[in-house]
Amino acid sequence: MKYSAAAIAILLSTTTIVEARDQIRIVGSSTVYPFTTVVAEEFGQNTNFKTPIVESTGTGGGFKLFCNGVGDNTPDFNNASRAIKQSEVDRCKSNGVTAIEMKIGFDGIVVANSSKSKQINITRRQLFLVLAKMVPDANGVLIENPYKKWSDIDKSLPDTKIEVLGPPPTSGTRDAFLELVMEKGAVEFPSLKALKKSDKKKFKAVAHMIREDGAYVEAGENDNLIIKKLDTNPDAFGIFGFSFLDSNRDKIQGSVIEGVEPEFETIMDGSYKVSRPLFVYAKKEHIGKVLGMKEFIDLYESDSMSGKEGRLSDKGLIPLPNK
Repeated sequence: MKYSAAAIAILLSTTTIVEARDQIRIVGSSTVYPFTTVVAEEFGQNTNFKTPIVESTGTGGGFKLFCNGVGDNTPDFNNASRAIKQSEVDRCKSNGVTAIEMKIGFDGIVVANSSKSKQINITRRQLFLVLAKMVPDANGVLIENPYKKWSDIDKSLPDTKIEVLGPPPTSGTRDAFLELVMEKGAVEFPSLKALKKSDKKKFKAVAHMIREDGAYVEAGENDNLIIKKLDTNPDAFGIFGFSFLDSNRDKIQGSVIEGVEPEFETIMDGSYKVSRPLFVYAKKEHIGKVLGMKEFIDLYESDSMSGKEGRLSDKGLIPLPNK
């Protein structure tokens, strides 16, 4: 359920204030973590409230904690690099939790490598062949992924072993990558396009099945750790949010995907296709009971933070069109 800032104010005015906790606790997405951390630091420095505690648990891991229930030992906000799933809404509801959605901006997902190496130009079809566990052969029959080197897929790609560091299943970035890259790449093959029409569930299972032979390495929720590994291994690639590329351009570069580079402008105008909205979810039942939640929401949604000239824009957040 979505609420405007005005609606939140009404909720606050009709809620009995009980000072259960005097410090906001936030969990969730590693992609949204840097943005929320900036807001939290500003909040602690320039208000009479304590600086919120922000933890990077991954989107899915955050929702597990967020939806556990209401009370001092549960978080007040969840950062999310995808929208809340219906199963998560249902779990929240069963535990007496109502999630208030705030869309904070947009982010691109990049496939990056060391700036010491050659920048690649790749398609989503090729990325599917790089990362899928099962791929179609010449007759459209699904087989175990046979590709060991990038150049096995296309001679224009690096003649090096495929090694991609990316997010785990609990990550919203991974969910978005599967939808925006793997599914879109899969339908480029006639047999898989036909499968999507005949059996969407089976198609999704195939498109979302990442190879497990060592070519894809789950690197946890710490995107900065991926960047360090890319800096020391010029042959490796990593998958993460645009903001981490934008703040580490001295070390890494984003791959060109279908002829478009991941840039602030290309994500905003939609020409870079691998992009998605980012969210922060507030726990309705804690507003008015945990000190500062309404004020924190107001600061996050302010032009000084999430507007086109705001501090989060400097950190790589792509602002909403109406900001």
